[in-house]
Order: sequence, then C-alpha cells, then structure tokens
Amino acid sequence: MIASGKPRYQRHFRFNAPMHIRQHFLHVHVDKALRAKLKLAGRTVQVSRGDTVKVMAGSKRGTTGKVTSVNLRTGRIILDSLSRKNARGKEVPVSVYASNVYVTDLNLSDKFRAAKLKVAQVVPDKAVRNEAAEKPAAKEPEGTK
Repeated sequence: MIASGKPRYQRHFRFNAPMHIRQHFLHVHVDKALRAKLKLAGRTVQVSRGDTVKVMAGSKRGTTGKVTSVNLRTGRIILDSLSRKNARGKEVPVSVYASNVYVTDLNLSDKFRAAKLKVAQVVPDKAVRNEAAEKPAAKEPEGTK
C-alpha cells in the first residue's frame, strides 16, 4: 500500500487515505487459542462491533471488554469497560488505538463476516426466539374432519 519508505510520505499516506483503505488499518491480531479453535488462515482480522478484545499496551493494559464502536477516521475503538469521568462528573468512553489490542472472541452473528472468515455462523439466542415467534403455527383446514 505505502509506496515510499520515507516516514514523511507514510504519514501523508495514512492521513489522506480514503475510507476503503483505512479499513485495513483496523486489522488486529487474534488470540492463538481462538485462531486454533476456529482454524483461521490469517493472523489478523478486522475488528468489529461486538468482538471481545484485550488491551495490550498503554495505561489501560490488561483491560478486557466488548467493542461498542469502531471509528475508521481516527483508527480507534471504544470498549464498554473503558470510561472516565469528565470535568462535569459524567462518564465518557475512552478510545484505544486498534493496534494496541488483540481479539479474544469474535462476533460471528453476521453471516457475511462468518463466510469471509470461512467459519460457521453463530446465531444469538434472541434471533432464534424472534424467528420462532414470527413463524405462525400450521393450521389444519376445518372441513377435513
């Protein structure tokens, strides 16, 4: 992707990259045990909302939490377990660079993501209950008795 070896041009490339290129900046490492369990071909996967990650660098090192949002523009992710109080005392989320985390559990409820990773899709319990509620029970015709 980056054509030059000069740091100045590399910074320029990353700063001016379009969104479809910035997606590649948000690929994070996958835990070895998870990679072996799911038989993933690659070492990294694009982080997505609902993934469980562990912070590996910075002042929040060791913190584990679910990803609540991913910001492509800044290359940061927000975890549900990281927050701090602002000057008014309100809890605000703390963002972390994607390169400072690794995935410990994948959110495979999206069939397209599961197909891309060549992994079986995991259906959440709520979706199973909703599908069962949507299907009406088969009614027998009244005049057949």
